[in-house]
Amino acid sequence: MMTNLFSAFDPATSMSFSLNWLSTFLGLVLIPYSYWLLPSRSSILINNITHQLHNEFKSLLTPNSSGMTLLSISLFMFILLNNFMGLLPYIFTSSSHLIFSLTMALPLWLSTMIFGWMQHTNLMLAHLVPNGTPNLLMPFMVLIETISNIIRPGSLAVRLTANMIAGHLLMSLLGNKSMNVGSLVLLFIIIAQIALLMFEAAVAMIQAYVFSVLTTLYSSEVMH
Repeated sequence: MMTNLFSAFDPATSMSFSLNWLSTFLGLVLIPYSYWLLPSRSSILINNITHQLHNEFKSLLTPNSSGMTLLSISLFMFILLNNFMGLLPYIFTSSSHLIFSLTMALPLWLSTMIFGWMQHTNLMLAHLVPNGTPNLLMPFMVLIETISNIIRPGSLAVRLTANMIAGHLLMSLLGNKSMNVGSLVLLFIIIAQIALLMFEAAVAMIQAYVFSVLTTLYSSEVMH
């Protein structure tokens, strides 16, 4: 039972290269070419979302690093697209795997850390000891801040992966329970599935926003 339940997250196929991972870029193929040519409704909606996200991320960054908003918006759109694609039936959910989230979180965190320690060494050292820390607690604060800084990419990756897996498991459990039940129970399960699907759509948007916002906040600490 549990093997069949978790088999939905298995990326392996009978081929040497798993075609399931190609679903990560499936949403990019579905973007119509008219979006780049005509001011259609979809282009107006995406432009409004992009403008709103730009203002949101710009407020989190310093004026010298406002160009970081382009990366944050692209990251948000990419994660959001994959989260929504995973809600469709028979489509592989790439955002429910750590290899997907770590591939984004680890390089971004590592690049900002390398830039910060090379360009703003004194600022990075100052982040390890908050203002007003007693001299006796300084070694412990340095250790705590170092550990919290190191686990940032892991926390970003696990947060996205765990939230996407949890919703899919709940929907799979409800789907398995819909067999060999009465009509009244089946109606209740269908209503619960629809409500859970709407909840998962909200979680998909929230997790994409949280991932991009936290990445922007982490980079803003060294972009001065």
